[in-house]
Amino acid sequence: MASFITFEGIEGCGKTTQLRRLAERLTAAGIPFIVTREPGGCPIADEIRGILLDAKNSALVPEAELLLYAAARTQHVQEVVRPALAAGTHVLCDRFFDATVAYQGYGRGLDLQLIRQLNDIATGGLAPDLTILLDCPVETGLDRALARINATSGQREERFELESIEFHRRVRDGYLALAAAEPARFRIVDGNRVIEEIEDDLTTAVLPWLTGRHHGI
Repeated sequence: MASFITFEGIEGCGKTTQLRRLAERLTAAGIPFIVTREPGGCPIADEIRGILLDAKNSALVPEAELLLYAAARTQHVQEVVRPALAAGTHVLCDRFFDATVAYQGYGRGLDLQLIRQLNDIATGGLAPDLTILLDCPVETGLDRALARINATSGQREERFELESIEFHRRVRDGYLALAAAEPARFRIVDGNRVIEEIEDDLTTAVLPWLTGRHHGI
């Protein structure tokens, strides 16, 4: 049975790097999987991503932001995630609905119950089997994220990186609250270490779910 595994964390926590390294290990092991992301993951959702992450759209109000995330998620789930799972392919997703709760709920202050209702509509009730939360200090994450953006020659996806440090602290607190509320689903991985140590811990947490050995853990 295919597993749906998501990777969450604040800006610059290292989840995208770690997801890429994990994918290399899984490919070498011959495990069938796809890697996708939110917002995005398919052409229509990628168009919405461009709106959400472009700093020139600073006038985007929180409610519109929330609805755009829900729209992108609906398309992504129906076009990519559910078909892959139905075909028996594991899905590794860089962010999912927990990000909306953390960013638009805890970060923006929108109603958490409303967000959960929208997430349920957008996903049709689909939830991750396992969520890896890479946690690190806000200052560390933002320094990493801004360095990455400054080294990028393409579109600068920096609308959230330019938010106040207080905003990012609320987001981190939100993620930790989510993990505390669902300890059976979340695994917190310390992202404030060298890449190889993080990779080893993450692989140890994820691999049982991809090889059918997670039951009873």
